[in-house]
Amino acid sequence: MSSAPTAKHAEATASVAIGTLSANAPLGWVAAGWRDFANRPGLSLAYGAAVLAVSAVALVLIILGGWGNVLFPALAAFMIVGPVIAVGLYEKSRLLEMGEKPRLRDMVWVGFRAGQQIFFIGAILALLGVLWMRAAFITYALFFGWRAMPDDFWEVVQVLLLTPVGLAMIATGSVIGALFAALAFAVSAFSIPMLLDRDIDAFTAMGTSTRLAWRNLPAMIAWGAILLLAFIVSVATGLLALVILFPLIGHATWHAYGAVRKVAGDLSGVERRV
Repeated sequence: MSSAPTAKHAEATASVAIGTLSANAPLGWVAAGWRDFANRPGLSLAYGAAVLAVSAVALVLIILGGWGNVLFPALAAFMIVGPVIAVGLYEKSRLLEMGEKPRLRDMVWVGFRAGQQIFFIGAILALLGVLWMRAAFITYALFFGWRAMPDDFWEVVQVLLLTPVGLAMIATGSVIGALFAALAFAVSAFSIPMLLDRDIDAFTAMGTSTRLAWRNLPAMIAWGAILLLAFIVSVATGLLALVILFPLIGHATWHAYGAVRKVAGDLSGVERRV
């Protein structure tokens, strides 16, 4: 499959904005995602447990390694690359939609269905995550100068949450992080499910995703709020809620793509994968 957009793909991208979604549409996506979760729930729970295990190991390494100062940027970066990590959950929902019986190996090896295209988007999202972490360090330097950030995690929390300078830095960093998150969200909201569903290249998928996100801005704002809430709950529970919330959001994302596919005229002009 060619990595460059074809004329057919470009034409499809230019004509996707046909209808719009209501602001409450994401609630239906979550409900549909829960139905997929409940259909062979062991697969989704296993996937969520794997994400939790990897996240927990990374968290422990950060804390024990004395890198508490990168913990919050790392958590934010997780939100950016999350859509790629959830690709196996999209595949389960896709197979259920087609009336097929999903298997764990289908979910694990799904990345190879679209080959380098999904990995390319993953690399772009990872780069955005790295840039966000670098921006976080620069923001810290602007507020604290050459003062070293404490290595101990709890000291970091006290500096950030219990000092005026720390609170100001969090406010500024949140604005900067929101810009990175908005870009990553627009690019990845529909592009990865689209690559599983359509014979399309990464550039066209990302461009189409951005156009669809902008066209359906009220629904996307509501969907982003749901994602943020799931992230906050996961962090508040020491990431334990990831076991359920990550698969739920992953399945719901597939249905978000399905909904926008319908209002976009089913992306006519681009062949579906079989």
